Amino acid sequence: MSENDSTVSSSQAVDQTIVRAAIHPAIGIGRVGNAPDACYIGPQVPDPAPKPEGFYRDSSGALKREAALFRVYGLNAAGEAVRELDADCADIRWTVHLANQKAAWYEFQLALDIPEAAAAPASNRRNAAVKDRSSLIIDPGPRSISGCDESGPGYAFDSGQFMGKTVYLGEVRTDDKGRLIVLGGHGVSASHDGSKATTFANNDGWHDDVSDGPVTATVTLDGRELQVDPAWMVVAPPNYGPNLKSVRTMHDLMLDVAVRAGHAPLPSEASFTRDIQPLLERLSGLQWANKGFAAQFGWGGPNHLISPDWLEKLSSPSNDHKELRLQIANAFRVFERDGYAPMPWPWLYGDAMNVPPVKVARQNAMVTDTQIRLLRLWAAGHFADDYDPFAKPPQSIDDFPMADRPAMLDKAALDFCLADAFHPGCEMTWPMRHASIYQAPFRIRHRPAADKAPNYGSQLTPEVAVSENGPLYAQAPGDICRWMAVPWQTDTASCRSGYNAGYGVRYDPYLPTFWPARVPNQVLTEADYSLVMDQSAPMDRRIAAFSRRASWFRTLGPGGYMAQINTMIDHFDQMGVLETQKGIEDDPNFPPVMQVEVRGPEAPPAPNPEMAMTPMHVEAPQGADTPSDAAVQAVEAAGLEMDEVTVGYIEKVRRFPHGLGN
Repeated sequence: MSENDSTVSSSQAVDQTIVRAAIHPAIGIGRVGNAPDACYIGPQVPDPAPKPEGFYRDSSGALKREAALFRVYGLNAAGEAVRELDADCADIRWTVHLANQKAAWYEFQLALDIPEAAAAPASNRRNAAVKDRSSLIIDPGPRSISGCDESGPGYAFDSGQFMGKTVYLGEVRTDDKGRLIVLGGHGVSASHDGSKATTFANNDGWHDDVSDGPVTATVTLDGRELQVDPAWMVVAPPNYGPNLKSVRTMHDLMLDVAVRAGHAPLPSEASFTRDIQPLLERLSGLQWANKGFAAQFGWGGPNHLISPDWLEKLSSPSNDHKELRLQIANAFRVFERDGYAPMPWPWLYGDAMNVPPVKVARQNAMVTDTQIRLLRLWAAGHFADDYDPFAKPPQSIDDFPMADRPAMLDKAALDFCLADAFHPGCEMTWPMRHASIYQAPFRIRHRPAADKAPNYGSQLTPEVAVSENGPLYAQAPGDICRWMAVPWQTDTASCRSGYNAGYGVRYDPYLPTFWPARVPNQVLTEADYSLVMDQSAPMDRRIAAFSRRASWFRTLGPGGYMAQINTMIDHFDQMGVLETQKGIEDDPNFPPVMQVEVRGPEAPPAPNPEMAMTPMHVEAPQGADTPSDAAVQAVEAAGLEMDEVTVGYIEKVRRFPHGLGN
């Protein structure tokens, strides 16, 4: 009897008859990397253990690709998983179809499902002058695979073309159990004529090698072909903060979509460990990617909410701590109450972010309605008192009961994807908050291959985008990633924090921020970490080194914004990856575990570790790299030197050139 058989047979009350099957994760996530061969499987559990030092790079220092691993589960008549179906018990033939439609789609200006979109620049077609629109779509067609330990050139997505140039999008493999492994591209982005990138999202003539598309399988069990619920694959940019989660993850967003659509139950009680503790941990975790979060939620900060003392109080349903729970719950932003203000949590930019700030709620981000409901239930004392300070999260999918494994795989993939500012985003963007895209919770609706793609004309308006005949229904290969920036590197290099609000006005040099869990802002360098760990050094120098944070973007070098976004295209692998490393036990000045930025071997020399790197951003006139006199005065007023700040006109934060009515 196999391990899976023994797991399900322990409960005789569960119907063991398999009537259909489902692929999980329902949405798999892969990430590009420039390592030629080395790769790793993405998270298989929601809270995986940190990887060993150097895990995310190969021996040369190149970034590994992250692969998605798909499994098939047999379901009973109630829809419960009763067994994993693999090559030991079933015949499985997988089919995957990846494509990239970015260059043939519409410009990203603003999420088209928010009211502010009407005042943003128009969403015209990218590469509008190119008449042969098919030449802009990288579509190698589907690839099928079966059996165990299969791989090879015949399974590569290597026949799609952009403007006549062949572009590799990835490949499929199987493991020793016949499970599916999907890999994306190598992070290669280029223009067909050699021109430089000039903007954060809409660079005509450019392509990249991210992709997405359907994952299906034919499964025969005991001579019967089963109906199989399909899945989807999304290939995204690298994860530079692989141990961090944002306050609102893509899983949180998709769960909220399902709840609001009536496809998942509305919670009537919260669980501290499932619903509340993760929010506190995520706020604290961002200390390693943003200095503003470090000061407030980090080690020794006034709201280091994951310290034992805090958790003991916050996990108790006692009325003694009710006011404390209420204050923390009310600290989270609610659009209709305090959306415009930058102070409520989380300190993240929103879909309508603009510099100078627009007076609308979506200037800043909010967690989901479901998360707010859970916070209010917790504040009122309606929550499960299930906190165990000694509990360890499962580190293998096999540690979960069989019936829970599919959902845990879905969550593991999506918890490490962002649902912060859809501007446009890191992995997926604003269409994912529309129930019409899904055939079931977390499962994207597939468009039949025979159905021709609709033509929405030369400009995609907000009205058409959200209409019943718009693009927010059944999806085809490349339909998810087409909304994102092209190439992705220009957007990643533009997503910073603490932008100058203009005219010398500043809220905070580090806050709010865009996507620090994937694209860090300020980090603990290896040099400062070494000083912290040197117990022979004076304590004041060690404390200063720990509190100091360097700008993650310093690796892009000098030369202004245009130079930096093009450097990111060519050298994205040199950017630092946050690795979990040992800290100092039983010392009030330092945590026992730290996350340290480890850059690529060809990154420019590290700055003087004694110098605080301040990421103050000042604007230059559009098309120029020289700051205005007002910008120089603002820098001097902050007590900084010009070489300590980012300089350049960043179109990403100027979405409302004609103003926005209040």
